[in-house]
Amino acid sequence: MSDRVTTLHGNPLALVGPELKVGDKAPEFELTGPDLKPVTLGSGGTVRIISVVPSLDTPVCDAQTKRFNDEIAKMDGVEVYTVSMDLPFAQSRWCGAFGVDKVKMLSDHKSASFGTHYGTLIEALRIESRAIFVVDKNNVIQHVEYVSEVADHPDYAPALAAAARL
Repeated sequence: MSDRVTTLHGNPLALVGPELKVGDKAPEFELTGPDLKPVTLGSGGTVRIISVVPSLDTPVCDAQTKRFNDEIAKMDGVEVYTVSMDLPFAQSRWCGAFGVDKVKMLSDHKSASFGTHYGTLIEALRIESRAIFVVDKNNVIQHVEYVSEVADHPDYAPALAAAARL
């Protein structure tokens, strides 16, 4: 059992995986893209904001993803990945319904590879906790926020500022 926890409406839930910190090498992962093909961290080359949400069908996840979609339109050379356990079909449907077209939607539903390597997996519910990572062109983490209460918004400003600096 992990000693790392998050809360959902005040109820503690154990997190699986390490707590990553600024300066850590970003762990590799395998996620599923909208075309059902695998997506990995890769060798770098771009700055990425990785926005982790429990499910797009909740108000805060919806707002978080829309916010990053709007913000990324103002930034050059930065990509945003939104990671959830939602199936790729649901992610694509949600994006189409809300005109979200700048964020890359990635699903961790197959193996929970991202959640276990980035310390965001709530295994008891098989969902991700809320978090943001900013990864530089060399795959080094430059910003990290694990949101302690899953129902709360992250602090967007520091993540966006970190990405803009890079």
